[in-house]
Amino acid sequence: MAVTAQMVKELREMTGCGMIDCKKALEASNCDMEQAIEFLRKKGLAGAQKKAGRITAEGVSFTLLSKDYKNAVVVEVNSETDFVSKNEKFRNYVSQVAEQALESSANDLDTFLNEKWKFDSSKTVKDELSSQISVIGENLSIRRFEKVSSPNGMVYDYVHMNGKIGVLVAIETNVVNDAIKEMTKHVAMQVASMKPKYVNESEIDDDYKNKEKEILLEKAKNDPKNAGKPEEILKKVVEGGLNKELKEVCLNNQIYIMAEDGKQTVDQYVQSVAKANSANIKVLKFVRFETGEGIEKKQEDFAAEVAKQMGN
Repeated sequence: MAVTAQMVKELREMTGCGMIDCKKALEASNCDMEQAIEFLRKKGLAGAQKKAGRITAEGVSFTLLSKDYKNAVVVEVNSETDFVSKNEKFRNYVSQVAEQALESSANDLDTFLNEKWKFDSSKTVKDELSSQISVIGENLSIRRFEKVSSPNGMVYDYVHMNGKIGVLVAIETNVVNDAIKEMTKHVAMQVASMKPKYVNESEIDDDYKNKEKEILLEKAKNDPKNAGKPEEILKKVVEGGLNKELKEVCLNNQIYIMAEDGKQTVDQYVQSVAKANSANIKVLKFVRFETGEGIEKKQEDFAAEVAKQMGN
């Protein structure tokens, strides 16, 4: 398959690498984007994990908690334009979708869309979506939802930038008070900011670790600073790199963003709050929705559009 300018542009936007490096990566991977990203990472040229999730669509990620804080839901509803995503009518509709999802027994989007709409039983969720499209005058979609529960603790939420990011964090705790709610919100803010993949290292499977070791080893071999170094030294470099990466992808191991000393981990912060409140606290799960993540946004050339309208 021939490498196209569009492929190079896309890979460059995802990785931040130069055009020539992107072209070489695509040629080496037969135009497979994931393999091209891996190729660049092995060469030490890309931080692909941090740059691959581009925000390209409009809409809102909205969270809703049950009154007892035992259950919560986060939904993402998309619109065509940012203007509509800020519209009060649209946001009221998204709030209703969240209410529906919080009470729903559905585990997938198709089942959810075919449920009876709780605000008008003569309609399904899908019917109401169609009605809102007609009323608002723009194409809308319910992209996804996820429910989180904690029977032996609580769930708390955080919404960033008016719905650009929505986060839920579930904890197990024998004490629920304002201090612990605030702590859980701060952990949710950490998730929003630092984008962890796991709560702790025990959730990471061996396949992930082995793949990362392979990439880190190739990267170490391609680093001129390691030229001539024996395999045992390179293995230590890889282990050090993997340990550093695991600290970045595991929530409990991350440096807490509000740590005064710049050293306290999230887990140390959680346990300090637990001790101050005579509680036993464990972070169970988090969910992070970033509105429009992974959706290709249509690129508009407004100058060309105006010229076209004027007949030029």
